[in-house]
Amino acid sequence: MNRAQFLRLLCGGLTAAALGPALPRQALAAEPEYDFWFTRLMYDSGDWDVDQRMPANLITALVEYTSLRVDPREHVLALSDPRMLTAPFCYLAGHKLVEFSTDERRNFERYVRRGGFVFVDDCNHDIDGLFARSFEAEMASIFGARALRRLPNDHPLYSSFFRFDGPPTTGFELNGWGDDLVHEYLRGIEIDGRLGVLYSNKDYGCEWDYDWRNKRWLAEDNTKFAVNIAIYALAG
Repeated sequence: MNRAQFLRLLCGGLTAAALGPALPRQALAAEPEYDFWFTRLMYDSGDWDVDQRMPANLITALVEYTSLRVDPREHVLALSDPRMLTAPFCYLAGHKLVEFSTDERRNFERYVRRGGFVFVDDCNHDIDGLFARSFEAEMASIFGARALRRLPNDHPLYSSFFRFDGPPTTGFELNGWGDDLVHEYLRGIEIDGRLGVLYSNKDYGCEWDYDWRNKRWLAEDNTKFAVNIAIYALAG
């Protein structure tokens, strides 16, 4: 079953569980009562515990817009913990140094190469800060110097559920924080034609870090792109 068929069924009211083994990443699942659960990755260096309200907004958006069975809890696991290998979706973020231990590096590579999906967000929303430079160096050491590549704005990620012309701009970019740039593209690492690492310098974590009950005051729901990321992670 291809991505378009999956989305047609999902929008028609079927849950991902009804699709059985057609979802490549469903084979990673360890919690059969849910189709999706949010896993935040701890790592020994830097500051991983950021944007603490963001997961609740992503979770509520999936509940609102899809028929997926979504775990309402945020799961927090050490990157060095083998249990993270069973997650359908992982989130890794921070402001400071990223310097993986041997176990962290091994699990990150194993997870991505086996079909996992990691959304990595630079909370500094810049291109040459400590997080960006150190994380990009880690990816080069694991996957090769040219593995992290620019995603075209017609990448399937941007039409996996809602349709976007490219990555939505964040308020932090528009307000001139960080490097005073609006980042016009995201980057990622593909394994056998499948996006396994999505890397953002746009600081989506902070953009979505508000009490979910305040979403009603927004002219446009800015967590819709989070739905796209999660759906791509499950169906990609």
